[in-house]
Amino acid sequence: MTLVASGLTVGYQAGHPVVGDVELTLEPGAVTVLVGANGCGKSTLLRTMAALQAPLAGQVSVDGDPVDGLSRRELSRRLAFLPQQPLVPAGVTVGELVRHGRYAHSGAFARHSAEDREAVDWAMDVADAAGLASRRLDELSGGERQRAWLATVLAQRAGVLLLDEPTTYLDLKHQYEVLDLVRRLADEHGIACGLVLHDLGQAAGYADQVAVVAGGRVIAKGPSAEVITDETVARAFDLSVTILRDPGTGHVAVFPRPTTEQQLT
Repeated sequence: MTLVASGLTVGYQAGHPVVGDVELTLEPGAVTVLVGANGCGKSTLLRTMAALQAPLAGQVSVDGDPVDGLSRRELSRRLAFLPQQPLVPAGVTVGELVRHGRYAHSGAFARHSAEDREAVDWAMDVADAAGLASRRLDELSGGERQRAWLATVLAQRAGVLLLDEPTTYLDLKHQYEVLDLVRRLADEHGIACGLVLHDLGQAAGYADQVAVVAGGRVIAKGPSAEVITDETVARAFDLSVTILRDPGTGHVAVFPRPTTEQQLT
């Protein structure tokens, strides 16, 4: 499925937009990463594209259908969203949580069908969470918990997956495990994936498209080699940097340049 933002302006008050006039398309089988400084509106933009808050102007559509015209249940069949800090239900096991991800298909009280069970098994397997099924969510490590939540949204079998800072609070190994999973979901299952990330190196290494948010606009979008540049980073983060790129992986390393005062000391 394809998710499209057209002339989208987002914010919490009509007179105070956070990000405006956004034109952004999330294509099937591609990873799009939103980057920018803290408070620039990345998460607000992602939440609006997930139809969790109404836009101030413009429209979001999934496969040509405006999201505000779809029921929450129908939208959940097409689009899955994982927030930064999902609430952890007390006493719930991972298996119970992931089965809840089938609500959009089977209803809250319906018995799970063979299709539901297949979707849950697939999601648990893809997210490497099958071994966690009987464990309580509130007893897991951060990395294990993130795998459980990813399995839950994957169980929706939606064509669009939106993740708000999915690597936050994870150690380096688990960060890359999550990003590898997102890359596989796009490459092997044709899912349109949209993420908010802070790490420019990770964005460069995993994204097909990077969108840089700054000054209330998307100031650049496209392949990371074209978008993550000294000039763009300086505009977005108000920081003078030197960027070195690994030609093999596409990952970048960002080094702040010393100020004139620092150079003289």
